Amino acid sequence: MLGPLSSTIQGVVKFTWPMIIISVIIIASTRLAYLFKNHEKVVIYKELLMLSFIVYILCLFQVVTYQDDVSWATNNFIPFREIFRYDIGSKLFFKNVLGNMVMFLPFGFFISYYLKSDKIGLPLFITVIASVSIEVVQMLIGRVFDVDDILLNILGGISGFLLYYILSNIWSRLPKIFKNEILLDVVAILILVGLFMLL
Repeated sequence: MLGPLSSTIQGVVKFTWPMIIISVIIIASTRLAYLFKNHEKVVIYKELLMLSFIVYILCLFQVVTYQDDVSWATNNFIPFREIFRYDIGSKLFFKNVLGNMVMFLPFGFFISYYLKSDKIGLPLFITVIASVSIEVVQMLIGRVFDVDDILLNILGGISGFLLYYILSNIWSRLPKIFKNEILLDVVAILILVGLFMLL
């Protein structure tokens, strides 16, 4: 069932991997140099979260500004017109409907995490600004504006907020031993290694 969505994610990784490698090397080396120069403590899991957010934003930028052939497409200002065009469960449904939601799930999560927001208002507002900005810029660079993409991005951002909210509540109830920075650093490294193995 999630095969088309998985292949879409793999396609994005295949398309963006050169930028990811270059960005990670430049950002990580600059950040480490800053931390060592200023004798600041390195907390690996926090650094990996920050790096992940920056790389995610760069990938998002590359994907939404890619100049593919959209000569066949037209701007859509009518809500739900494009969403209901696809059969539920079809490859295009997974790519265009679920893909737009999944693409913004990390955005909602990261924004909520960095704002430490337990209310949806501010993360939702920033998600709307980001999504509308993307669609307007896409229209200006010769791609198309689609109001349905905005709606789906917002749903993805809300899902990201909900994920943050749930994890934050679980985190607040965990015993102190599970909040140890060394343990969190090891878990972060294991997750990173696991992600690389999946790709």
